[in-house]
Amino acid sequence: MAICAQSFGVFCLFTIQTVLIICVSTPTAGTHLFPQHYTMIHWAGRIEKELEKVLQHVTGTQQMRSIYNEKKSQFEIKRNNPKDLVERVARDISKLLSSKRKALEKLAREAEQLQKEHVWQDGVTENAISYYDSKADSEYTEDDEDLSALESLSSSSLELEFVDDPNFKNKVNYSSSAVQIPTDIYKGSPVILNELNWTQALERVFIENRREDSSLRWQVFGSATGVTRYYPATPWRPPNKIDLYDVRRRPWYIQGASSPKDMVIIVDVSGSVSGLTLKLMKTSVAEMLETLSDDDYVNVAKFNEKAEAVVPCFRTLVQANVRNKKIFKKAVMHMQAKGTTDYKSGFTFAFEQLLNESSAPRANCNKMIMMFTDGGEDRAQEIFEKYNWPNKTNQVRVFTFSVGQHNYDVTPLQWIACANKGYYFEIPSIGAIRINTQEYLDVLGRPMVLAGPRAKQVQWTNVYQDALGLGLVITGTMPVFNLTVDSASPQNQLILGVMGVDVAINEIKKKTPTYRLGANGYTFATDPNGYVLLHPNLRPKIINFREPVTLDFLDAELEDSNKETIRRQMIDGKPGQIKIKTLIKSVDERYIDESIRTYTWTPVEGTDYSLGLVLPTYSENHVKANLSDQILQVQLPYTKDFESLLPN
Repeated sequence: MAICAQSFGVFCLFTIQTVLIICVSTPTAGTHLFPQHYTMIHWAGRIEKELEKVLQHVTGTQQMRSIYNEKKSQFEIKRNNPKDLVERVARDISKLLSSKRKALEKLAREAEQLQKEHVWQDGVTENAISYYDSKADSEYTEDDEDLSALESLSSSSLELEFVDDPNFKNKVNYSSSAVQIPTDIYKGSPVILNELNWTQALERVFIENRREDSSLRWQVFGSATGVTRYYPATPWRPPNKIDLYDVRRRPWYIQGASSPKDMVIIVDVSGSVSGLTLKLMKTSVAEMLETLSDDDYVNVAKFNEKAEAVVPCFRTLVQANVRNKKIFKKAVMHMQAKGTTDYKSGFTFAFEQLLNESSAPRANCNKMIMMFTDGGEDRAQEIFEKYNWPNKTNQVRVFTFSVGQHNYDVTPLQWIACANKGYYFEIPSIGAIRINTQEYLDVLGRPMVLAGPRAKQVQWTNVYQDALGLGLVITGTMPVFNLTVDSASPQNQLILGVMGVDVAINEIKKKTPTYRLGANGYTFATDPNGYVLLHPNLRPKIINFREPVTLDFLDAELEDSNKETIRRQMIDGKPGQIKIKTLIKSVDERYIDESIRTYTWTPVEGTDYSLGLVLPTYSENHVKANLSDQILQVQLPYTKDFESLLPN
């Protein structure tokens, strides 16, 4: 109350003197002249001195000085070394992720061995397998018939007891793992039941990992069949009213299941494609785009007698990020069917996009063409002879999709796919779209399996929202290969799935010694695409579980040429430091001011991430206590004072 009263006194003093100036300076009936310039300066000086006296009293600066002089033997002022500080934090983050990597490698190794030793059972039934169905405790319906059906389906599910765990922001059970099966997959099929059978043994590895590292969060195995087994067990929480969750569509699974891709999608929009078939094609292309991540590059074209990009300004392959995929989807939905079919025009467009020696960025790994059509007789053989077959070392894979229900001969489409190391798929109805637009990932996984240990690298994703409520996370992923040997082939050349271990962003934030950075000092981190995984302005307001959280470093801060240089060097994994004048926002984001900031950055060893540190001039020092007793840092609640405008 005393501070409020003093603040009110300052306000009153300022108001009275301001009113006095206005009254004195206002001419009435010609008797008073406007004050002279030197008079105004004199008045302003007096107001300044009065305000300084009151503010010194209100803010307690004199008290702070006396406390400093009295206690200065107990502490000292230390200068921050930004380079040493950012390198130390980067080492701590690298150590944190390294411990997760060990758990991940152990899980992948054990999973491959367990599947290799598993004996396939044709006659296995659901009642013979014990597992916790995570949907059994989360699904509900108002229809009595549906409810009874649900109960019968879930009758084989284990009943577990759960306890609240703040680390997971959820109720969990550490004695068991949980299974999630997509809604459109029949859980009683032999493939699924055998998958549940051999993955049950992963529980032992999950529990061992947690004993060795109690800071582990979700440990997940996403199977190529669609089954998800995660630990610890918790009831499933559908991200939406209609539960369309499929682990094979998650960003972390897509990244771990295949190498980066350059893809051109060509869509037949001839006159024969109309009505339901055209709608199926549009939806199929949209679903195909969802199988791509930020590591991939893509373009989409429509063709009849001639081919053209559906987005005219995308003249080359573009990064398959969230923004570009939305632009593609919008353009695809406006396609109209007319003209006659000419496969040659579509394939010519695609090959020129993929094989053109351009300075535009691209993945330069897997190259492929996805053709959606209702059918045709042409095989476009001369196009493949010209562009694809002479290039034995870097041949483009061609996948063909026959869309709709018709009586066309599909032999030409099958021949096109088989002659170009691809695969042929049929999409007769909307129910087949999701499955058939992601099956190509199995084909792309074969070279990874054949590459063996060279392809078994841990990859770290960009930031996304955890579907089980952990908040913002990154995930370490590693592919799991089928090592089963049969008489036809020394190896099955299939990916069993992807193993993942989550790391909460808040856990990474704790590695920053905030007490040394001051109110406006902060750390940030970027991934290989320039997106931030750590930054004060990374606060997504809309929770979308299907898409990664993509905030570019140049959008997180006010962009200038210096920031562009910093971003490029961080992407390239180079360390650096620069002191610059930059624009910053006020706390309420209503004002912008210019301030001096020191940016220091360095790569995080063992990852593709880079860590940065930002210090204002008044945070270049910190107070260090000279006490023998250990001082524990107080963990303050989250505040928004990262980018506030404080006086220098």
